[in-house]
Amino acid sequence: MTSAVSRRGFINTAGVAASVCAVGAGPRQAPARVISSGNGAAATERAYQLLLEGADTADAVVAGVGLVEDDPRDTSVGYGGLPNEHGIVELDAAVMHGPSHQCGAVASLQGFRHPAQVALKVMRRTDHVLLVGSGARKFARAHGFVEENLLTDHARRIWLRWKESLSKEDDWLSDEEQEDAAVRDFFLKNSVMTANGSLRFRRPTGTIHCSCLNAAGQMSCTTTTSGMAFKIPGRVGDSPIIGAGLYVDNEVGSCGSTGRGEANLQNQASFAAVELMRGGASPEEAGMEVLRRIAAKTVARLRDQEGRPDFQLSFYVMSKDGEYAGVSMFPGLKFAVTDEQGTRLEPCVALYEAR
Repeated sequence: MTSAVSRRGFINTAGVAASVCAVGAGPRQAPARVISSGNGAAATERAYQLLLEGADTADAVVAGVGLVEDDPRDTSVGYGGLPNEHGIVELDAAVMHGPSHQCGAVASLQGFRHPAQVALKVMRRTDHVLLVGSGARKFARAHGFVEENLLTDHARRIWLRWKESLSKEDDWLSDEEQEDAAVRDFFLKNSVMTANGSLRFRRPTGTIHCSCLNAAGQMSCTTTTSGMAFKIPGRVGDSPIIGAGLYVDNEVGSCGSTGRGEANLQNQASFAAVELMRGGASPEEAGMEVLRRIAAKTVARLRDQEGRPDFQLSFYVMSKDGEYAGVSMFPGLKFAVTDEQGTRLEPCVALYEAR
C-alpha cells in the first residue's frame, strides 16, 4: 500500500475548516477510502480490504453491506429487518458502478436476505435497471439465491407489539406483562416526547449505504434496506431509486442516504448533491444544501412546532479525490469511515440543533 501512496499521494481539499467533524482531517495519505452510515463500520472494513486486494469497487461495497444484511441484530436491513404492516419482510437495494455508470436495483423483494447482491446481478445480467416484487423474486431464484423466511422472532415480536397497540377498538390485545425487555427498549428508543408530555412512537427508517474510492480513482456505491417499519405492502422508498437513495458519477463523486425516503424521492437528493459537487461545492456544502432544499419543501403535516422537518435524514458524500462528509437534518448520528488511518465513527454535521 505504501508504493500506491507514493504514486498517488495527495492532501485533503484546502479550505475545509479543521473544526468540521464530518470531513476527514489531516494530510492525505492514501487514495483508497470507504464510507458508510453509522451501522456500517464492519462493512467499510470489509470493502476496504477487498479494494486493497484489487476487487472491483461494486463487488467491494456489496460484499461490505452483506455483513449487515446477514446480521439479525440490525432490524433495518436484510435478515431480521422489520416487516411491512402484514408481517412480511420486503427488501429494497440498488448498486451503482462508477467506472461504467451502470446500475441495478430491486424493490419489494421477499425471501432473499441479500438484495444488494441481487441488484448487482440485475446490473450485470440484464438489460434493465430495476426489478420489483414477484419479478425480482423469480430473478433471484433463477440465479441461485437461497430463499428463506427473513422474519426473525425478535422482529416478529416488535411487529406484533406495534400491531396490538394501534387501536383499542380492534381484536388485537397486548400482554405487556409478558413483553420482553428488548421489545420495550426498542419502542422507547424510537419514541419522542410530545408537547403534552406523552411519548409518541416514531417508526424507524434505518438503512445502510456504503460508497468507496479505490487507488485508481474508481468509485461505486450501494444502498440496501428493509424500508420503513410496518409500511404499506409494496411501498418503495428511495434506496432502490437511482438518483434518490444513491448516485455516483466517477468524474465527480458519490452520495447516498438514510432516513425518510419519501423526502429523497421528492427531491432526487443524491443526484442533486453530486451535481452540486460538479459545480464546485465540497461534499459537506453539497450535503447541507440538499438538506436545506428538502427542509424548505417539507409539507406542514411533517413539521414540528418550530417549523422544522419532523424527521431525520442523512447524506454520506464523497468527492472523486477522497474528500468526504456526513450530514444530517438533526444531530446525534455518526457515520463510518475506513481508510489508511483505520476504521472509525465520525459525527455527522447537522442542519438543525437538537430536537
